[in-house]
Amino acid sequence: MNASTPTLLELQQAVQRSLLDSADSDASAWVTADGLDANARFDIYRNTRVSVLATALSLAFPAVQHLVGPEFFEGAAGLFVARAPPHSAWLDEYGAEFPEFLARLPQAASVPYLADVACLEWHVNLALHAPDAPLLDIARLTARGESELAQLRFEAHPAVRLLRCEFPVDIIWRAVLERDDRAMAAVDLGEGPVWLLVHRTLTGIDVMRQGECEWRLTADLFSGKPLSAALEGTPSVDAHSVLATLLASGCVADVSVVPGTFVPEFRRTHP
Repeated sequence: MNASTPTLLELQQAVQRSLLDSADSDASAWVTADGLDANARFDIYRNTRVSVLATALSLAFPAVQHLVGPEFFEGAAGLFVARAPPHSAWLDEYGAEFPEFLARLPQAASVPYLADVACLEWHVNLALHAPDAPLLDIARLTARGESELAQLRFEAHPAVRLLRCEFPVDIIWRAVLERDDRAMAAVDLGEGPVWLLVHRTLTGIDVMRQGECEWRLTADLFSGKPLSAALEGTPSVDAHSVLATLLASGCVADVSVVPGTFVPEFRRTHP
């Protein structure tokens, strides 16, 4: 190999600079002219890259696209693609930063809930494409004694996500996707923050609203805290009701016992 011949890594880095930064000078020296010059050849790949990534965003954020319209969405997607190249070849993972991008986009300021809707849609996307896993066998709980209950650590199913939003985006999201103008008109943007649990069911994605305390208990349980420690932060919550809902909804994949966390008053304090 002579000095003018690049290594594979050098060639890949030069092509990357050309696609991302339109810096063709390095890579063009190694492109064979055959009817199209180097810049024209790279333009084909640049345009394809933008088109593919914008399509991936439209699939992940359909409600956002409907709220702002196809032209606005295409323009916003183009700006985002230019600033945020993908980190992997799996396009289902592309778009994690899009909600934050929309929150900072001046042209989107007239739709104050847009970034929150995008955040919900991203969590829906994550739940939709999460790996599958067996659900917890309830018999494993009923077989445990009282001394083990407070020591239990709960593991969320991979297709479970939790988020807090400033606006009632669960109602907005459903109204937009169902093209329900009446429901959209009835949305009260001053309703205050909402605490949501997103999970995948056998028939699709369910977005469930929880009270703040119930949501915080759920978040603590799924963060790895044993039940007794999670209850310390939300003493007024009906833990049995929250757990029953999580189990019935298929949100729990596994449980394990953490030694040394037994709370004798558990049954009296939380009947």
